[in-house]
Amino acid sequence: MSFEPYRQRFRAALKEIEEAGMWKREREITTAQRPRLSLREPGGAPRLTLNLCANNYLGLADHPEVIEAACRAAREHGFGMASVRFICGTQDLHRELEARISRFLGTEDTILYGSCFDANGGLFETLLGPEDAILTDELNHASIIDGVRLAKAKRRIFKHSDMADLRAGLEEHRSARGRLIVTDGVFSMHGDLARLPEICGLAEEHGALVVVDDSHATGLVGPTGRGTPERFGVQGRVDVVTSTLGKALGGGSGGFASGRAELIALLRQRSRPYLFSNSVAPPIAGGALKALDILEREPERVERLRASTRRFREAMTGAGFSIAPGEHPIVPIVIGDERKTAAMAEDLFRRGVLAVGFTYPVVPKGQARIRVQVSAAHTPEDLDHAVRCFVEAARAVGVLPP
Repeated sequence: MSFEPYRQRFRAALKEIEEAGMWKREREITTAQRPRLSLREPGGAPRLTLNLCANNYLGLADHPEVIEAACRAAREHGFGMASVRFICGTQDLHRELEARISRFLGTEDTILYGSCFDANGGLFETLLGPEDAILTDELNHASIIDGVRLAKAKRRIFKHSDMADLRAGLEEHRSARGRLIVTDGVFSMHGDLARLPEICGLAEEHGALVVVDDSHATGLVGPTGRGTPERFGVQGRVDVVTSTLGKALGGGSGGFASGRAELIALLRQRSRPYLFSNSVAPPIAGGALKALDILEREPERVERLRASTRRFREAMTGAGFSIAPGEHPIVPIVIGDERKTAAMAEDLFRRGVLAVGFTYPVVPKGQARIRVQVSAAHTPEDLDHAVRCFVEAARAVGVLPP
């Protein structure tokens, strides 16, 4: 069969994306991930740019100790495992990291995955069957959405952080064998936190499990950076936390699920992404272990991040931008119009600030935004410069009055 009909169809879809102002560009970074990057456009020379859109919350992605720990792990344990865990892919590093994460989060056991996307992808179908029901927040991450779709359980989407709707869903499925509530701990496009005390209360009232994806919280939310369960004092009431090593904990790859011992043991036996994917590479495990060392040794990183977040949020609100109140370093500047969002992001880049615009399908149509992510590595001068550039760019494209 000729590819030509498919080529025309795909080209039409690409043209539609571009004309709607939703094209997602990939710029080439020529340095390590850090607050100021060297970026190169196709055919252009590298240029220094203030980075406001990485998940590098604690500034550990280029930390010398993390890099050295990763190199040491590669020298001593090799580059990769070339195997899955149950065949010949489990090293002492994997066991050490799982035990360390369990101690850090105060859970019974932990299982590593290639990514948190894999952790969520392998969770629900393993734990639940057709007799069960899943209650999922409408703004949950794509990995949760896909993982829930894989499960044979009944599912009900509840309105974002709407506890009355969640209660209605639990009552609607009261005859199910088991029920599971799943939510992001921090919603990545909004920066708001799940209402975990109320969610846990409803779960206990209805005999449901609670799963929290804490990818944007592990290492930075809570008094000691142990995530949203610590932030709300519900550590013992959450059954499973899924999260990532790819954000605050060094910014590499890899993810995990951490929680009740029997639940984690079942995942080891039946979770497909775990059983059929290579083990986390030794350098990633070594670097993540060192990142946890630094986090516990230098709690001031979390405090610095909070202070910087407050500074930026207050300055942007004072400049006239519409920003929902919050405490998280994810700061969404909602513009609405896709074309203005794209134009403003381009204008910011010309001014030396990298802040990516998000449009459909990453966010719903009409809710386009530029998402800023503050890092503990940003200086006050970095943030003040960013605010000035945002004001100038917003005026240039008509988001703010001249």
